[in-house]
Amino acid sequence: MINFIYQAILWTFALYGVFEIIKTIVYVCTYNNFKSDGIYLIIAVKNQGKKIEGFMRSLIFRILYGKEDIVKDIIVTDLDSKDDTMQILEKLSKDYDCLQTVNWRECKEMIDRYEEKC
Repeated sequence: MINFIYQAILWTFALYGVFEIIKTIVYVCTYNNFKSDGIYLIIAVKNQGKKIEGFMRSLIFRILYGKEDIVKDIIVTDLDSKDDTMQILEKLSKDYDCLQTVNWRECKEMIDRYEEKC
């Protein structure tokens, strides 16, 4: 009798777990408009003129030619740099379509617009 109760409890938990998994999948696919569109990478920089070009080129190379194919776009926002960081980033954004450069205020507005959609 105890064995029957033990097995009934285990089956109840197993069925509950399966039900929760199915419910989560339905919720994600139905209510969140789930799309495997990729990841947007946002990088904030300030006064990195000496290092930014090498860093960005290595990152872009890994994204375009490596195994990180889930990254859709890179958005680099400048936090009011006093050096030539923004000019270097703008030059790189002309060479690579996956790179966008914006100032901090534009980045904040982009994030706010995205939050309104969700």
